[in-house]
Amino acid sequence: MTPVEWRDLVVVGRVARPHGRRGAVIVDPQTDFPESRFRVGSVLYAVRGGQVEQVRIREVRFHRGRPIIGLEGIDTISDAEAFDRSELRVPEEELHPLPEGRYYHHALVGCGVVTRQGARVGVVTSVDEGPGPSRLVIRDATGADVAVPLVAEICVLVDPASRRIVIDPPEGLLELNDLDNGRA
Repeated sequence: MTPVEWRDLVVVGRVARPHGRRGAVIVDPQTDFPESRFRVGSVLYAVRGGQVEQVRIREVRFHRGRPIIGLEGIDTISDAEAFDRSELRVPEEELHPLPEGRYYHHALVGCGVVTRQGARVGVVTSVDEGPGPSRLVIRDATGADVAVPLVAEICVLVDPASRRIVIDPPEGLLELNDLDNGRA
């Protein structure tokens, strides 16, 4: 097995908890493609005992949209407990291509954000999910965070390859969505 760097892998799920006595775990998927990502034979990476391990799915079923997976070599609830709350990752090149106008969140983190007029807003530090559209969390030069809806009407250019996002925010949006002042 070729050594992998944990930081170079992309999160596709998180172990919610062990399930049953035979070493299965319930996964909170963090992918738009859970049925193809979590299937028998798929290889994932997780940290167990401080070491990055390659794990292969030996069985899977879905319950209420969440995969319940059994991993090769993990046969007891004690074995499965070692993965409790662990991230499950894959190499970036194994990600599915997305349709035009859709972006993987990890590809947006680190992008510089400017207004249409060229004023520097800051750098994307995370992408928040919730009701409604996703929101870019942008850290400005002062260290304050501001949330900007990730919608085409506001984010007029999203170019992860060049690490650049151009926004055209309505008047007052950046001040209204200042996360550090408890507004957003």
